[in-house]
Amino acid sequence: MTLSRRRILALIAVRRDATVITLIHRQETISLLGIPLARYIDIDDAESVLRAIRETPPGKTIEIILHTPGGLVLAASQIARALSDHDGKVVAVVPHYAMSGGTLIALAADEIQLDRHAALGPVDPQLGQHAARSLVEVAALPGQHDDQTLLMADVGRKALRQVKATVTGLLQKHMDPVRAEELAEILSQGVWTHDNALMAPELEQLGLPVKVGVPAEERRLMDLYPQPRGRQSAVEYVPGPRFPLPGRDAGTERH
Repeated sequence: MTLSRRRILALIAVRRDATVITLIHRQETISLLGIPLARYIDIDDAESVLRAIRETPPGKTIEIILHTPGGLVLAASQIARALSDHDGKVVAVVPHYAMSGGTLIALAADEIQLDRHAALGPVDPQLGQHAARSLVEVAALPGQHDDQTLLMADVGRKALRQVKATVTGLLQKHMDPVRAEELAEILSQGVWTHDNALMAPELEQLGLPVKVGVPAEERRLMDLYPQPRGRQSAVEYVPGPRFPLPGRDAGTERH
């Protein structure tokens, strides 16, 4: 499987004349002592992606294929800023979804290629199980609040400012500063729930550099990241026949 992925990656690199980087996290869970675990963007990912960016010559295109639920703000920010600083075109390809930190990385691209029903999402910071914006709003409600709530709200306000500044900086590469700040406000300040799917029509309306359609080679590559061993897919399908079955006339059925 690894060899097959390498072959398709090499094919994509030649056809796109680009350095091709994958950041693919299958979100199927595994169990460790009964506790579900999932993959996400971490510091090891950032280190590997930054190495690939550094080794790409100036002027050469980078294509990054994203399939991820997100992850650490630090790691995603490092990747996004390194892509934004690259001297060359950056293309983000999203076959299915790139949420949260994955969206932050996509915002660094000059072009975002995605399927009509693929999704990006908001990039508002999360503190543990809670959205930073929600913590700030709760602390602002009338009445007494415990110290923990007030402390979390203070951290939340800082996180919101920091993420907005990062997003604004990324977007200013592609649009005027006023519009970049307006869009950063929408994406980073908790306008939606964190899992809200932003698909091509919404992304186009926001003014992001979206191109609908994922090339066949990138689709084939995704097929080579299978379900984990021991887990059977919950979805099966059988394509209908392209031609009438033998013994039947097209459009009619005999009883």
